[in-house]
Amino acid sequence: MNTMKAALVQSFTEPLVIGDVPLPSPGPFQALVRVRYSGVCHTDLHAAHGDWPVRPTLPFVPGHEGVGTVIEIGDQVTRLKVGDTVGNAWLWSACGDCEYCQTSWETLCPDQVNGGYSVDGSFGTHMLVDSRYAPIIPAGVDVAAVGPILCAGVTVYKGLKMTDTQPGDWLLISGIGGLGHIAVEYARAMGRRVVAIDIDDAKLDLAVQHGAEVTVNAASVEDPAAEIIERTGGGVHGALVTAVNAHAFPQAVGSLRRGGTVSLVGLPPEKFPLDIFTTVLFGLTVRGSIVGTRRDMTEALDFFARGLIHPTYKLRHLDEINDIFTDMSAGDISGRIVLDLN
Repeated sequence: MNTMKAALVQSFTEPLVIGDVPLPSPGPFQALVRVRYSGVCHTDLHAAHGDWPVRPTLPFVPGHEGVGTVIEIGDQVTRLKVGDTVGNAWLWSACGDCEYCQTSWETLCPDQVNGGYSVDGSFGTHMLVDSRYAPIIPAGVDVAAVGPILCAGVTVYKGLKMTDTQPGDWLLISGIGGLGHIAVEYARAMGRRVVAIDIDDAKLDLAVQHGAEVTVNAASVEDPAAEIIERTGGGVHGALVTAVNAHAFPQAVGSLRRGGTVSLVGLPPEKFPLDIFTTVLFGLTVRGSIVGTRRDMTEALDFFARGLIHPTYKLRHLDEINDIFTDMSAGDISGRIVLDLN
């Protein structure tokens, strides 16, 4: 077999094309994986549309939440073996030598390689992974459900750590979509009390199902931040913004109590205002957070393997990818979509 089936971005303005492409061979540190499932992330939509300043090289295969079985390894692979269950991730690899890689900040490596973006990803029957960075999937887990942990899970887990909150603290999750509903579960598993904010009552209901104590519909109250401050007795200690609209960002900052921290993982195209006077006077911290390191991935997968995280997801097929992107653009997806590539 010299070909594989994949969804290919051939143009940033046209739908993905599904067809046969050459089957890759693993390099020295790489492994060839037969993909079983792949989550679909909003970043995949941005990649397919060429939304960000540095665009992928056309053509390419998106996808960075793939999970499958190793079927071939390169001649310098020591960490993996044929038959292992592994995933790919946004942090596909990094240089290993720069100041960021040497100080446990490999996610900031300027020479990192990103799955489904600068290297072909998991929207196909096969994928390559770097054996030094590929997450090893714990035994006994629901393999169909693990895909969302490989991006959404590790991203919100690291973002929650970056809020510097403690067990018992109030934590705001802004945007209860593919990332946000998983963030609610991680926050609860980490001992935080969760406030969820969205503009869709159905998504707020989903947040309650996953453990949120307080919900606020930002479209139904005059001042969402004031509502959160009142219902938490002074504001939240930390906030994680997963939403992809600019209004969510100042709302989250405005919901903080003095000394609070907001962690930003959503990537809307707009800018947002930051009140310098309040930020200084209240000692607030505004912090960006991008995915997670290999260590963060191991920890995020451990929460999942212990049964503490249960992503809401729906299985669909590769030939539906353009319809999935349409639904994603319209905000019509509850939880996460996972492609069944068995």
